[in-house]
Amino acid sequence: MKNFINNDIKKVIKDTLRLDEALSAQQKQFNINTDFLSAENIDNHIELYEGYIKNFNEANAKLDATDKDNVNSNHSNFRSLKLDETYNMNGVYLHELYLANIADNASQIQMDSLAYMRLARDFGSFDAWQKDFLACCKGAQCGWAITYLNTYTQTYMNAMVDLHSNNVPFGSYPVIVMDVWQHAYYRDYLKDVNTYSKAMMKQLRWSIVEDRIKKSDKIIQVLRGQL
Repeated sequence: MKNFINNDIKKVIKDTLRLDEALSAQQKQFNINTDFLSAENIDNHIELYEGYIKNFNEANAKLDATDKDNVNSNHSNFRSLKLDETYNMNGVYLHELYLANIADNASQIQMDSLAYMRLARDFGSFDAWQKDFLACCKGAQCGWAITYLNTYTQTYMNAMVDLHSNNVPFGSYPVIVMDVWQHAYYRDYLKDVNTYSKAMMKQLRWSIVEDRIKKSDKIIQVLRGQL
């Protein structure tokens, strides 16, 4: 009877955690209505996003059946697939964050909002955050500019992430994400990342950012033992 109960519990845990199943990313839908990006450029974003979903799902599925005994740091199927998994997973996640927080034609931030107050607090002023964020947009080689909650310092900071997985700060919770790969803007802005970034910042979807800030405030409370 005891073994039956233990086996039943193990089965429930296994089914719940999907220990023998690959992770699977599902495509999300976004309302992208903006005069600052052409329809062709938006379609390009979605096509790339779909590709990262496909590649992440394929890499994750292959990892389940990959030899984990004969692994080395020079060349092995496991190592290659793990790198592909991280790269494409980040590609999916960052695109979802970016597409969700842009293209608000009625974009407006209130001075009494959490987003405004937190950014002003941690950067000295809201204008200082904007200047620092724009500098990250211009400074990234091929990648992303991100405003994130740093769970180590417990403050908001900006980062430049090259590609999808280089220079990613550990313990980060992204709240504002800007795609500054050249393909994100070249069709509409050629090499002018500065004009593109300013245009996107004019239409940030602050309601989405506000929700992310509220969640990150709860993260800080947890870290401080207040929840």
